[in-house]
Amino acid sequence: MKHIIKTILVAGAVLLASCTSQQSLQEYYVDNSENPNFLSIDVPASILKMDGVDLNPTQKEAVESLRKFNLLAFKKNADNEAEYEIEKKKVREILKGDQFVELMKINSKYGKGVIKYLGDEDAIDEVIIYGDSKEKGFALVRVLGKDMNPAHIMQLMQAIQKSGYKGEGLGEIGDFLKG
Repeated sequence: MKHIIKTILVAGAVLLASCTSQQSLQEYYVDNSENPNFLSIDVPASILKMDGVDLNPTQKEAVESLRKFNLLAFKKNADNEAEYEIEKKKVREILKGDQFVELMKINSKYGKGVIKYLGDEDAIDEVIIYGDSKEKGFALVRVLGKDMNPAHIMQLMQAIQKSGYKGEGLGEIGDFLKG
C-alpha cells in the first residue's frame, strides 16, 4: 500500500513539474481585456469588406483562410510607464516560446515588431503581429484562420490595400494603430 501511495505521489509530482507555468498568449489576452490601460477588440474577418474587390486566385485563397482578428493594445501615457515596461516584457517572454515560429522582424520609424505564427509552415492557424513604440505603447494582433499559408501573407496585404480598408469599425483601437 505504501508503495502504491509513493508511486502516485511521484507520478503527481512529475505531472506538476511538467506543466508549464508560463502564461499563454490566449490567457494574456483574457487577463488584460478588462484592464483600463488596454484597448481590446475581437473582429470578424468580414470587417475587411473584401466581397466586391477584384482579387486574383491566390489573394482570394488568402482572404478565405481568415476567420477573425483579436487586437489588444497597451496605450502608454505618463501615468503607466512602469506598467508598460512590465507588460511589454511579459508579452516578449510569451512570444519567445518554442511554439511560435518567427516569420519576420519589423523595424521602422514607428517602432519595432515581429510577426510569428503557430501551426505547420504550410497550414498556419494563427499569425501573431506584435509591435511597440516608446511613445504610444504596444499592439498585439492575433490573426486567426484555417490553414493559412505564410507565402500568401503578402498577397493578403495587397488584397487589403486593394479593398481600401482604413480601419473602419475598429473604433479607438483603429485610431491607436493608425498612429
